[in-house]
Amino acid sequence: MKDSSGLILAISLAERKRDAVVQQLVQAQHNVQSALGQLEQLKSYAGDTDGRWVRNGSTGLSVELLKHHYQFSGRLQQAIGMQEGVIVNLRRQAESVQQLLLAAESRLSGLQKVLAQRRADAERVTRRREQSEMDEMAAQLFARTRAHQLQGDAR
Repeated sequence: MKDSSGLILAISLAERKRDAVVQQLVQAQHNVQSALGQLEQLKSYAGDTDGRWVRNGSTGLSVELLKHHYQFSGRLQQAIGMQEGVIVNLRRQAESVQQLLLAAESRLSGLQKVLAQRRADAERVTRRREQSEMDEMAAQLFARTRAHQLQGDAR
């Protein structure tokens, strides 16, 4: 199996690459979850703010205060929209890393199959050589035994 050392090294490198991509995927998924949590906080805050305005009523408030509230609500909705865009991008990145992981796992699997095939081939060669040696020894033993028998019959 001396000739497989390069393949074993390639498998080791492929495993490290796959493990690094797994870490990237974990981080990408964490980023998505974190962004989703921020989105939920924004939505909750916007809902709470609107709820307070509805409960407290907006009668008797100045036009300036109402204008400020609507501007603030608009900014919150804009922030929510921006956060949704961030989530879309983070999900795309996570999907991209997922594809990298599939490619890395496929490469690793292919290398492992090649190594397994080489090992099986080497095992077959070894078994054939051992069988050939056993056949040769049996033939020699038979020849000696036969020679002894013939010498014994000749006497």
